[in-house]
Amino acid sequence: QVQLVESGGGLVQAGGSLRLSCAASGTIFSNRAMNWYRQTPGKQRELVAHITSGRLTNYADSVKGRFTISRDNAKNTVYLQMNSLKPEDTAVYYCQMPFFDSWGQGTQVTVSS
Repeated sequence: QVQLVESGGGLVQAGGSLRLSCAASGTIFSNRAMNWYRQTPGKQRELVAHITSGRLTNYADSVKGRFTISRDNAKNTVYLQMNSLKPEDTAVYYCQMPFFDSWGQGTQVTVSS
């Protein structure tokens, strides 16, 4: 059974940075693409960033140039480095392993103005 555990959320001022981590277990992590999503109350979950097993990446237009997704296969972990944060980045952030449609529990990111 695949398990994903996020960490690294918190409260930060606008312009600040946070790094989210998502630790995976229960599968061969290096073979799997990974996603970061975010969700705010009353809105659909939004795909923020994607990384393939070969480390190709893709980003939502709203975060391009500010967020970076990366992976450390030795640690079975995917990261989301978030720089130049804006209040509109406030959301619960989830990692997902799309092959199994597995999700983490989410981590809250709050950006104050």
